[in-house]
Amino acid sequence: MISKKILLVDDVELFLEMEKDFFRRENFTLLVARSGREALEVMQRESPDMVFMDLYMPEGNGDEICRKIKENPETRGIPVVIVTNSRDEADFDRCRQAGCEELLMKPVARAPFLAAAYRILKVSDTDTLRIHTRLPVRYGIDGGESTSGYTYDLSTGGLFIETDKPHLTDTILHLEINLLQPATVLHCQGRVAWANHADWVRKGDLPPGMAIQFLAPSLATLSALRSFVARKRSFPAATSL
Repeated sequence: MISKKILLVDDVELFLEMEKDFFRRENFTLLVARSGREALEVMQRESPDMVFMDLYMPEGNGDEICRKIKENPETRGIPVVIVTNSRDEADFDRCRQAGCEELLMKPVARAPFLAAAYRILKVSDTDTLRIHTRLPVRYGIDGGESTSGYTYDLSTGGLFIETDKPHLTDTILHLEINLLQPATVLHCQGRVAWANHADWVRKGDLPPGMAIQFLAPSLATLSALRSFVARKRSFPAATSL
């Protein structure tokens, strides 16, 4: 299989190294740039298949560079994911209007990066496939009351919780997921990526509820999730309520 090229753009070396680490064991060729100007130069020279780009950078912010990419007939078809630690809806609107395919939030985590890459590039990755499973889950904002509910589906990158009262997009939640068999309770944080409201359905094949993206899950949590997902695929009736 031909290796896909992914361009990682960030002016903070720590984030670049973390992102490079996410893909080291995957079948991708990694390119890096540390400014908006350098990103455009690398794109012209290397023609990457996909770009992950920070929003705020020297010599061109991510939304500005994304707009230039989409305005250029030679590069407009290259998917761009903008990565940001902003929680400002105006920043999100700027990125969407620039034409980016997706937004990812910092702190960066391996699972959502890989999920975005495999989904957008349309290549297979068993870790990012969701399995339908009904598991007890408690969730809430740190310091606030927790709500009990059930999952609708689950992957190593996130889960969908059935509820008529979803939290707002980008809300950070503490999650407590009971895997049941074996009796393992996982604790981690997640971000509300989007929601299906009872009167406004984004995805018709899912019930009312909210899609949660895991934020920096521990290695132990990822290992438990992978084992559960693999077991569920092998024995689909054995691990649900």
